[in-house]
Amino acid sequence: MARVPSEASVAPAAAQPHGLRLLMRPHPAWGLLIWGLAAGLMAWLDGHVDLAGLAMLPVLAAALAALCLPLGVSLALSALAVLAFNWWFVPPRGSFQVDLRHHALLLGAMLLVNWIVTWLMVAQRRLAAQLARQARHAHQLRELGEALRAVDDPLEHAGLLFSHLAREFQGAPVLMLLQQPKLPATDLPEAVRWFGEPDDDTRVGLWLCLRQSRAMGPGTGRHEELRQWLLPLRGRHGARGAVSLPLDENWLNALAQAVGTGDSPALPEAMRAHAQALCDQMGAALEHAQAARLTTQARQLAQEHATRNALLAAISHDYRTPLATMLGAASSLQDQGDRLSAAQRRTLLATVIDEIGRLGELTENTLQLARLSSPGVQLRLDWESAEDIVGAAMRRAGQRHPQGALRARVEPGLPLLRCDALLLAQLLDNLIANALKYGGDSPVELLARAQPGHWVLAVRDRGPGVPPEWRQRIFDVFQRGPVDLAATERGGRSGAGVGLAVCRAIAEAHGGMLRLRARGHGGSSFECWLPLGEAAPEPAKEATA
Repeated sequence: MARVPSEASVAPAAAQPHGLRLLMRPHPAWGLLIWGLAAGLMAWLDGHVDLAGLAMLPVLAAALAALCLPLGVSLALSALAVLAFNWWFVPPRGSFQVDLRHHALLLGAMLLVNWIVTWLMVAQRRLAAQLARQARHAHQLRELGEALRAVDDPLEHAGLLFSHLAREFQGAPVLMLLQQPKLPATDLPEAVRWFGEPDDDTRVGLWLCLRQSRAMGPGTGRHEELRQWLLPLRGRHGARGAVSLPLDENWLNALAQAVGTGDSPALPEAMRAHAQALCDQMGAALEHAQAARLTTQARQLAQEHATRNALLAAISHDYRTPLATMLGAASSLQDQGDRLSAAQRRTLLATVIDEIGRLGELTENTLQLARLSSPGVQLRLDWESAEDIVGAAMRRAGQRHPQGALRARVEPGLPLLRCDALLLAQLLDNLIANALKYGGDSPVELLARAQPGHWVLAVRDRGPGVPPEWRQRIFDVFQRGPVDLAATERGGRSGAGVGLAVCRAIAEAHGGMLRLRARGHGGSSFECWLPLGEAAPEPAKEATA
């Protein structure tokens, strides 16, 4: 069974709720001291102040003592104070007899005013305690809500909920069970997360509360005989956990004595409602996080299906033409090889080789796009220099396109870049092949330069360019630009619409971006912006190949 230790598993006495500390302060002994001081002051003023003036001191004492004493005790002490005042100060002294009517009226008014003031002060004290408790509850709800909004996994702040509940119940052994991530068919201890060490009965009760998503215990209408509350962590579609809050007689009596009611179920019910609100806040957050995870998984699965379907469509459509061309050339060599001249046979063989190369490039791009579209792809990163990457790209382009005009320029002093060299090589190969195919007769330029915090690899041509409405769409998979479509209509070879999509995926896998910029005097510049990231070692000073 997974158990999570918590600092709030046993809250010390000093960690009592702020509202309860207010209710229990000052100590009742202060009330008795106030009455004692009032009696001493009246004895000292006797003979110096008239009887009406002395009568104000018991009224003041009753008001102050009511801040410290329960209502019943305050009312009783107020009545005793009136009797003592009659005995010690009202003529004839030393007896309870009253000779004058105005003395009787004074004593009656004293008793009535003392009781009214006592009742009002106790009512105000209760109201202040209630407001303090509500403010504390609102603060706890706000604190928990803000903490849950700041994280993707609410389980990170389950300890905060546990701490609030433990402090609210004065350090009593609060227990909590959290479902993660799916409720099992049977009560498997390994399938949930525990806060605290429950006994067998509490463990069964928490599982039942979790599965039924209903509160249990006194006042809930279910299992009233329990000595604890079992509260679910409810979401919109069921519970995500459950907590156990103890309700022994000592706890209830301490709360009742704190508010001076003797026995009032109103406060415990308010505490249960607040505890349920805290639990529901956590339950809703857990449910929302689970829904977000499922949504992300569904989106990734849909993306994988879309990519797979697109790849199948590409294979079925774009592979058909080169395969048919190779099949036709091979059939001609097989059936008519004896009647063909050497030049014709070389032409057919060159066609087969050319189409095989085209199929190889298309296959490599398609597979690379599928790999980069998968979640959690890992790159083989290493420190690379611009001279090495550009030089290797120029050598490959010279071998693959011996008739193409290429020029390269590397800005001196470029720092090393941590990247996947094979992927960047494929990116440059695709961009160079694209520029040579559509760039016209002008030389294609390969440029490596620095921008603040970035490497920029640019492949530039002087071709017809790309219309503005196509400058974003051209990077989407299986999108063929207007130049390619026009070439296809004239009977030329069309592209598969995969190369630029792979280039963008490679740039984004490195945390960068690929963009198309129209050149001032015609043509296009395809620019790959790659962030430098962490500080790199000094680049190796080698001549550009």
